[in-house]
Amino acid sequence: MFEAVEELVAEHADLEKTLADPSVHADQANARKLNKRYAELTPIIATYRSWKQTGDDIETARELGADDPEFAAEVKELEKHREELTEKLRLLLVPRDPSDDKDVILEIKAGAGGDESALFAGDLLRMYLRYAERVGWKTEIIDATESELGGYKDVQVAVKTRGQTEPGQGVWARLKYEGGVHRVQRVPATESQGRIHTSAAGVLVTPEAEEVDVEINPNDLRIDVYRSSGPGGQSVNTTDSAVRITHIPTGVVASCQNEKSQLQNKEQALRILRSRLLAMAQEEAEREAADARRSQVRTVDRSEKIRTYNFPENRISDHRVGFKAYNLDQVLDGDLDAVIQACVDADSAAKLAAA
Repeated sequence: MFEAVEELVAEHADLEKTLADPSVHADQANARKLNKRYAELTPIIATYRSWKQTGDDIETARELGADDPEFAAEVKELEKHREELTEKLRLLLVPRDPSDDKDVILEIKAGAGGDESALFAGDLLRMYLRYAERVGWKTEIIDATESELGGYKDVQVAVKTRGQTEPGQGVWARLKYEGGVHRVQRVPATESQGRIHTSAAGVLVTPEAEEVDVEINPNDLRIDVYRSSGPGGQSVNTTDSAVRITHIPTGVVASCQNEKSQLQNKEQALRILRSRLLAMAQEEAEREAADARRSQVRTVDRSEKIRTYNFPENRISDHRVGFKAYNLDQVLDGDLDAVIQACVDADSAAKLAAA
């Protein structure tokens, strides 16, 4: 069992030797890449060594147990510990998403339900901002279109880590399960007879692309400028500062109107466009890899209702993994860990089963 890990042990040793060479750090980009791989392998190697050592300890305890009852009793404890290490090592060997350590651009769009949907989109935005604050991430609202009664028709926010993160704890690694249709059931403030209404908002999460991730030919872009619109503000409805960029080969469109200058809006729109094109390329690769696709929690289909927020029962339900809890108020205040972890666990279990 785990014979293939020996190759990773050798790779880990080579990386350790390479990173000890000062000349390697002259190329910062390459050094970061090597350090990242070293950090990914370290917990696997440490667990594997503990697993092997425990196996040796079991054999020794069995031999000594023939003459000493104390060693015989120790065998059961060691076997239990080795089972735990076996499961931990299996989980560590699950193929990881190469984008797990990337930052993300998260978009929330009001859907069916009119003003109530826009208010719910605002609730979702607050939930994600509070969650990011809890785990120590940075957030930046890139573009937003507010509704007349409050909330948002559409809002895009960048979510970033602060420095290095543990494997599996990056922004994309945690938030990629949020993409889909979120449904809310509650009594709107405008409802005079106390009837429960159902509305929905869509969430799209894409890993933020760096320029090296996606190559965009300027000749493939159509850039339109127009006057920004919204509830009001210094630059709204006064200058042609809003920018809409269309990637002609794919038809992907990104727009921004929040910044004061046309140049700033263009830069932000390009940022969104790169992330959308990266997500499109990754989804195409996933469609081609049928085995990998079957082993993942379904998160790509944006038309699928993934979660329901039921206010009268204070209940949150994730329909993909069967998660249900009655602490909706806490979840909306940013306590999302249990909900996300249920998706992570289901994804890992599916990948383990496929492996």
